[in-house]
Amino acid sequence: MAAWNLYRHRNPDGSSKDWAIRSNSDGSITTRWGKTASCLPGVSNRSGVRKFDIEKQKQAKGYVFIAEVDIDGDGNVLFPSKTSVNTSQRPPELDATPQFVPTPRVEALYWTIDCHAKQSIRVDLGIEVRRLIGAIQNVSNHQPKPEQDWDGWQQWIDATLNAETFELSGQIKSVLGVLPWLFLLALKTKGFHGVEIDIATETARDLSVDLKAEQDVLAFFGTDLDSIRETAEILGLLKPRLNLAAAMSDTDDCWF
Repeated sequence: MAAWNLYRHRNPDGSSKDWAIRSNSDGSITTRWGKTASCLPGVSNRSGVRKFDIEKQKQAKGYVFIAEVDIDGDGNVLFPSKTSVNTSQRPPELDATPQFVPTPRVEALYWTIDCHAKQSIRVDLGIEVRRLIGAIQNVSNHQPKPEQDWDGWQQWIDATLNAETFELSGQIKSVLGVLPWLFLLALKTKGFHGVEIDIATETARDLSVDLKAEQDVLAFFGTDLDSIRETAEILGLLKPRLNLAAAMSDTDDCWF
């Protein structure tokens, strides 16, 4: 019997991305994701959550059940023989009265990018990647160095160097610091057409670009909104605060 439930999200531009989930014998959950293809490269394992809850979250975001499938260790999706893909199918009946399960704390972030944009946009993407990395390097010179260096910096530079289509995925742990996540969010906010960037937590919760709504992720990196505000403003993730004291100091005295 197939072990995975496969879901698909169709974008307005006609492209789509897939997400699959299965329950493991030890009670943990495994999910895979990526653009619609024969292989789903993104993968994560987590415990303390219900398969029912995660599937409901995805369905609420527009994911539609496709079929029960097998997926091997490399992420290759294998449809059962003589079984066609039918979007009207529904997954097996789940417990209609799920018990409350506390939301687990963030343990890692998982990210993927599918760049299938036209060449002119890929060129602009490469320029923006290098601009953001340069800005982050300037900021990081005045901040404590993280426990580990993120290899994603070089991955992004190499991937965008020749302005070709590409796919990347990876994981961000707390020891890498908050800057890789802010970099990905800054790119995501640019909204390059044909460039899909997804960032999710251990529980497959998709992250927004609203830093104020992601307090648990900031806590995961051991920081808070005030501490990263200057960096976020430089990257375009927050609007600069108006310094009233400085503004008033430049105003002539109008008292008579």
